[in-house]
Amino acid sequence: MESLFLSKEQLLARRNVKWSRHGADVIPSFIAEMDFRVAEPIQRAIERIVSEQDYGYPSRKGFERGDRAVPAAFAARMSRLYGWEISADDATPLADLIQATFALVQAFSDEGDNVLLHVPAYAPFFAAVRTTRRRVVELRLRDDGTGYRADMDELAASAKSARLLMLCNPQNPTGRVFTRDELEAMGRIAVENDLIIIADEVHSDLVYPGRRHIPMASLGPEIAARTVTISSATKAFNIPGLRCAVMHFGTPALRERFEARIARGTLGQANAFGIDATVAAWTEGQSWLDAVLAHLERARDMAMARLGADMPAIRCHAPEASYLAWLDCSALDLGTPAAAFFLDKARVALGAGEDFMADGAPFVRLNFATSDEILNEMLDRMAMAVRRRAA
Repeated sequence: MESLFLSKEQLLARRNVKWSRHGADVIPSFIAEMDFRVAEPIQRAIERIVSEQDYGYPSRKGFERGDRAVPAAFAARMSRLYGWEISADDATPLADLIQATFALVQAFSDEGDNVLLHVPAYAPFFAAVRTTRRRVVELRLRDDGTGYRADMDELAASAKSARLLMLCNPQNPTGRVFTRDELEAMGRIAVENDLIIIADEVHSDLVYPGRRHIPMASLGPEIAARTVTISSATKAFNIPGLRCAVMHFGTPALRERFEARIARGTLGQANAFGIDATVAAWTEGQSWLDAVLAHLERARDMAMARLGADMPAIRCHAPEASYLAWLDCSALDLGTPAAAFFLDKARVALGAGEDFMADGAPFVRLNFATSDEILNEMLDRMAMAVRRRAA
């Protein structure tokens, strides 16, 4: 297990956003990236390209276009993990999930249309709606004391005047894994109101014991006919810089509607490194992922225990998936955004709650996908800052 971890010195030597945005005295926890070594099958796939200096236009055995290997690997993985039988022909490979989100919003709505979004939400979802001149209709996830829940009555009322539902499941940043009953209720509302569902399921490989991911489009033909699933290996296998993703359309007709408004050439293509890394992850990386999930579950439980013991005023529900925890610091009454407080007083860079919802300043998102040593230092610093302020 030790071979997973990189030391702080090794992390600081990297040229990625996470470890270079702030000074060396800051522990970064603001971005969804893990501090682990990559899975060996992925590393081998990349090293093969480099050793052979194979930097031409990619073509892979059995595929005229190399990037078609990605939908094939995705379809096989969905069948193996969830019994969801889909055709690779109904999936489109592309370079980036954010790019997919922008394209889908433009394909299935018009300027001025309402787009439904559960909040708190990943910041690029807001951008995909607002910069394309649509309107975000925020659906607040309610904290019922045991976790965050979607308000189906609010969804049903808002759906009457909307075109799209942007669904993130597992949810970022709360870590909720929506149940079958919840997903079926959302699906019924979408069918009744002729909504298209953009289902971002990129965190689906990171679900903890006791919960199970259910692909939205697997819930029956009526729901599939209006669902576009977007996913990639980037979060679970820690390869965001390799830029490779997939969009799966629930029916060929849905794909045709998309292509009637979005020219295929505008989506670009994944590069050779992203293609081979993604295929290696989805076909050979499960043992590495199992080890990572075992560590993440322990890290999650340790973080929850330490928050409860050392910072009891901070409310947090243990995430059911992902390596991200949504912390409610309202009771600390900081008088400043929580992320700014912890950066200034603890030298810990957390995800700023105001990036996830308009009134999110008292919240932060914490990334616990790191070594025990770094996580404990992060929590020590945060606890000390809270104690000093209370003194």
